[in-house]
Formats: sequence, structure tokens, C-alpha cells
Amino acid sequence: MNSIQPITRIRGGVHEKQPHESGHKHVSGTAEYIDDMPEPSNTLHAYLGLSQRAHAEIVSIDFEAVKASAGVIGVLTVDDIPGHNDVSPAGKNDDPVFAIGKVEFHGQPIFAVIAETRQIARQAASKVKIEYRDLDHVTDILEAEKANYPLVIDPLKLERGDIAAGLAGAKNRLSGEMRIGGQDHFYLEGHIAFAIPGEDDEVTVFSSTQHPSETQHMIGHVLGVPSNAVTVNVRRMGGGFGGKETQANLFAAVAAIAAKKYHRAVKIRPDRDDDMIATGKRHDFHVVYDLGFDDDGRIAAVDATFSARCGFSADLSGPVTDRALFHADNCYFYPNVRLRSRPLKTNTVSNTAFRGFGGPQGMVGGERMIEEIAYALGKDPLEIRKANFYGGEGRNLTPYHQTVEDNIIPQIVAELEDSSGYAARREAIINFNRHSRIIKRGIALTPVKFGISFTKTEYNQAGALVHVYTDGSIHLNHGGTEMGQGLNTKVAQIVADEFQVDLDCIRITATTTAKVPNTSATAASSGSDLNGMAAANAAQQIKARLVQFAVEHYGVAQEQVFFEANTVRVADRFIPFPEFIKSAYGARVQLSAAGFYKTPKIHWSRAEGRGRPFYYFAYGASVSEVSIDTLTGEYQVDRTDILHDVGRSLNPALDLGQVEGAFVQGMGWLTTEELWWDAKGRLRTHAPSTYKIPLASDRPRTFNVNLANWSVNREETIRRSKAVGEPPFMLAISVLEAISMAVASVADYRISPRLDAPATPERVLMAVERLRSVGKEL
Repeated sequence: MNSIQPITRIRGGVHEKQPHESGHKHVSGTAEYIDDMPEPSNTLHAYLGLSQRAHAEIVSIDFEAVKASAGVIGVLTVDDIPGHNDVSPAGKNDDPVFAIGKVEFHGQPIFAVIAETRQIARQAASKVKIEYRDLDHVTDILEAEKANYPLVIDPLKLERGDIAAGLAGAKNRLSGEMRIGGQDHFYLEGHIAFAIPGEDDEVTVFSSTQHPSETQHMIGHVLGVPSNAVTVNVRRMGGGFGGKETQANLFAAVAAIAAKKYHRAVKIRPDRDDDMIATGKRHDFHVVYDLGFDDDGRIAAVDATFSARCGFSADLSGPVTDRALFHADNCYFYPNVRLRSRPLKTNTVSNTAFRGFGGPQGMVGGERMIEEIAYALGKDPLEIRKANFYGGEGRNLTPYHQTVEDNIIPQIVAELEDSSGYAARREAIINFNRHSRIIKRGIALTPVKFGISFTKTEYNQAGALVHVYTDGSIHLNHGGTEMGQGLNTKVAQIVADEFQVDLDCIRITATTTAKVPNTSATAASSGSDLNGMAAANAAQQIKARLVQFAVEHYGVAQEQVFFEANTVRVADRFIPFPEFIKSAYGARVQLSAAGFYKTPKIHWSRAEGRGRPFYYFAYGASVSEVSIDTLTGEYQVDRTDILHDVGRSLNPALDLGQVEGAFVQGMGWLTTEELWWDAKGRLRTHAPSTYKIPLASDRPRTFNVNLANWSVNREETIRRSKAVGEPPFMLAISVLEAISMAVASVADYRISPRLDAPATPERVLMAVERLRSVGKEL
């Protein structure tokens, strides 16, 4: 123990490729989700009864046939709610558990059947007899504006410079509009909650939620009990993508109400159809813009309004539409700018968080403006993009008055432009289109600048709990939730790195409100940033105590104590980590700590429309090449090259997976995933048979994905890494832009295609026919 030993590396520290901690369980089917949990004897099952009208008064409800069904225990209505009939995350009291007197969208929960089996509850719910008095309804954004429907929350305006003068003084000016579709989350594991009643007012709920603390508070709110009576547990989710940030509250609340009423465990899990009908989605937008620019394509002024279909209640529509405005600039400097949001109420399910949280919609709108300028001037859109990049004297201030200090987009784009052979390929494509009558091709290079932090400043905090046991093994719990993205793996790597022990020494346990309180949602790409820092803080507290112990026990200076690979070096002694920990325990050193972190520097005033809402920006760029069939509108993505910035990657393998998955999901949003409501306000794309997510066969035929390994976050994030969950989603804009170029080729690129999203084959075909018709007149 006294001899000098060679220093070796630990297995599984940060900046190393490591497999997902549950990856082997995912592929073998042994990962346990809530529906896999053994059910206590006498477990009951709940099923929601949903409205069959989009907007109507409830005249009467007859539950006789429901209650008469064999195996039915009872029916929950608003009268069974002991606390408040509301699960509104915005605190507006506009999101009832069960509708009272009136329904405001087709699929709104009115009651819940409680039965011995799920099948009995499901079938019994369909036997209800409800008499409605129909009211006028609106499902579309433009219809809502015409009908003077209210806004679900106060709008936001971002403004800087002199808009009128900027537009009037510009040499060129154009205006236009664009529709940007919504998207269903289509998580593999649907919503589910499992409630077990406890003593007195206590209840434990296993919930598939991204925000355990909010779900805890909502259950308490509905039951009329304090939060300390409610425990919410989350081991893992089978996907979330934002769809389980607020929408899980309803199911958890219903299960908890039933569990406390009947004093039995209760589980609720809707069918996929009812899940899609009754839960919120990505907001679809209608964007109207007015642009001024010079002959080089450099923008002088932008005036744009982003209207959104928000649904019947506020939910998260305020911050979602805010973030759309925050990203309407993307990588571009607008000298004079006014951006306004219009979060409109509609008689549809209340839309909610979705990967990117409004940012993708804002960014698509901004990229459409760039495309419009390019076609108006007859230039390559990439040339217009580069002409408008942030950078240079007086060209670094965003519309919300945050200075862009970490701009690396010129380097990202230049590197990708070169490695992908963009210029030569574009020239070859233009030549191909001259000679190909039916098949047309397109290529586009689009950049991404995405702000990282919750715009609600108080959410930028996290906690963690670390225990070191006397055998040297380490228990870790943090406030983030694992939904397949690898958060637990990354946080475990961070703790392993702090103590310099192998990764398999760390065990992460299920997220629970009983261990780490008042957690923020695992959202806004902040999971690793916040929880990684909190876990590191807890480890550092314990290490500080261990160092002090070594100083006192061995009579050395602090500078002579080092944590090295599975050992603690004290001067010239190398002590195995478990042995050192056992000695520290014998000296009564506290081997447990609660860690905490709050993001520095950020502040935001929504009333003034200015501040620093983001700690830093993540960057990326993608080049996509497509082929379209001008006779059918069908297309395929031939090749995509991506270069994405994650700072110093905590785990390159996981980060690459996130980039690839986000791109494909974004591609689905912009090409095939179409939400459609009929004249009666019914969502008709409510199942895999009618709603097309990307398949493996839809991925780019050639898919080259790389991380910018030279990037280091200039801010003091965890190990100088950057967030990766949301930013790469918007890389898929290159596919939409490439399709636009292919469509534009039928009119010799003289007309902007103005292709709405999603660019389904039908829309592509109609755009081709429109441009051919207009092109003949030119």
C-alpha cells in the first residue's frame, strides 16, 4: 500500500462511449415499465368516458347501463373529486379532470369507469347515454381568428429597431404566409398510472410522467391533500418527447381519486386511439410575414405574426408560443424586427409540450423567409443564409435583446459544406433536373441555433441524492426522468468520474418525489445540464468530507489527497476506494449528500420582451438531398449529412443516437405526420393505421452523422457539454427545403414553392402542378 502504483483509467467515465444502462433490457424485453409491475390482489382498472361532441352543453347523462355491467365497481364523476377539479399546469383553472356542464373538444373526459378488469371498464364506458345540445365549434387556426375566438393566454411581442423605416427603406420587399402542421408524440408506451392507497391521506402513484413533482402537486390539488401525502415514482418511460410533461397529470389524478375512494390499487391505461384523441400534441402554426431586404439578400426588417392552434385550455401554450418567437431568427440577425404570437383557443384537445417546445415552428417560419428571399433574387438559399448569419460589428443582438456570444455557426456550416461536397452536388442536381422529365431532385443546407434553458427561470434548478455505502458502492438518485434518452447513464458517468470509480459501482434508482423534492420537468433539453450538475455537487460534498478525513487521519495536507482510478492516493499511499470508505465510516464521516444546482446568468422579463432567457446556444447543420416524382408527389431522402454541436460530449454514443433519432422524428413532422379533424371536430388520424410516423425505410438512404468534436461550451456546464435532446430535431428542416428546391425546378427556380408542412405527397403534387401552371404564364 506504500509503494507507488501506476495510474489506470476508470471504466465508464465521462466523454466515453458507453451503452445505455438499460439498453440490454430494452432489446431483450426485460425492462420493466408500469404495465409490467405485478399488480396487488384486488387491483381495479379505470377507463375514461370521452365526449362525442366538439362543443356542446351536456343536457343529461344516464349511467344505468354502465353501472349494470358485470364487474363494474363504480363510476367517477366530478362529484367524486374531494379537492379541485383542475389539472391545469398554468394555474388558470381551465383544465378540468372531468367536464362540467359543457364539453369543449371531441374526446374530452367526462367520467371514468372503475371495474375489475380493464376490458370490462373499457366496454362499460361505451354504454353511457349522454344527451348533448350542440354549439358552434372551431378547429382551425384561421377559422378561430375569423370567429373572434379568444386567446388562451396573453400574447408576446418581441421588438427591436424601427420596423416601419426598415421596411420602407429596403430595396426589396415581400410578404407571405405559411401553415406548419402539428404532430402526435407517438411514444411507444402510452399514458399509464398505477395508484396504491396508503394510510390516512397518503397515496403512492407510479406514473409515466416527465414531471414527477408537478404530477405530485396536481394529485394533491385534486385530492385536497398536501404534497407530502403524495409520492410519485418513475423508473422509466417508453418515450415522452414532451407529451408526458403535463398530460400525465390527468391519468395520475384519476387513478389516485379511485384508489382513495375504493381503498384498492387502481391502474389506468387508455388504448392508443383514445390516448391520441384525449391528449395534446405539437401546436400547429399559421405564420404571416413581411420582409425587407437588399439585392444581396441581407435582411433589413422582419415583421411576423405566429398564430397557434392551442386547443381548449392554456396548458403550456404560453411558453410554447413564446419559444417559437425566440427561434424565429434561428442563426440570422434582423436589424429591425417585430415578432408577435397569437395563442388561439380552438375546440380541440389542448396542445402541449413537444420536443423543441415551439422552437421548431418558429425556426421553420424563419427558414421560409430565407427561402423566399433566395427565390426572389434567383440565388442559392445557402448564400442568403450565410449573408444573414449573426456576427460582425453590431450584428449579435437577438430580437429578445440577448447577445449571441458563442456563435460557431459559420464554422459548423463551412465544415459541413466542404465535407458534404454541397456546391458540386447542387450543381450536379441542377444539371440533372434540366434533363430529367419526371424525377426531380433537390438539396438544401440548413443551420440550427437553439437556446438552452427553461424560459420560466424558476425551473432551472435541480436536486440529487448520493449515498456511498461502506463497501464502496454508490447509490444515486436525481430529479430527472429516464425516457430512453440515456439521462441516467450520463449522470452515473458524472458521479463515477467525480469519485474516480468504475461505472458499475454506481446504481441509479427510480425517480421519486420522496427522495428529491420540487424537481423540474425533464424537458427543454436540460436533463443532463441540471441533474448532472446537482449529482456532481452531491459527490463533491462527500469528497470534501473524505479529503478532510484523510488530512486528519493520515496527517497530510489537502493537496496530497487525490481520487484516482478506484483508489484514493494519500501522499505516497494507494488505498483501494472501498477500504478508504470503510475507514471513513469508522471515523463517523457522513457519506451521504443532497446536491443542488441552479443555472447562473439567466433572467427574462416577458412583459418587457427582453432579457437573457438562455444560458447558451447549441448549434448544428444538415445537408439533405431528395428525389421527387412529379407525377405522384412521392419522394425519398437520398442522403443526409449532419454536423452537430454538443460541446464536449458526455457520451458520444448516446449523443449520436439522439441526433439521429431527433432528425428522423423531425423529418416525420415535416413530411408525413398529418393531423386531420373532420367537420364534426373529430380527430381522424388517431391510430397507426391513419397517422404515418417514419419507418426504418424512410430514413435517408445514406446517413452521415458527426459531432463537432472540436466544440467546447464556453459556459461552465457539466464537463463543458451541451444539451442534445431538442436541437437536432430542427436539422430535419433541410429535408423540407430540399423538397422545395425539387418542386421549384419545374418552373426553373423562378417561383417560391411556398410548400406548407407537412409536405405530404399530396401537397408536393399540388405544388408541382401550381408551379407548372404559373411557370407557363411567365
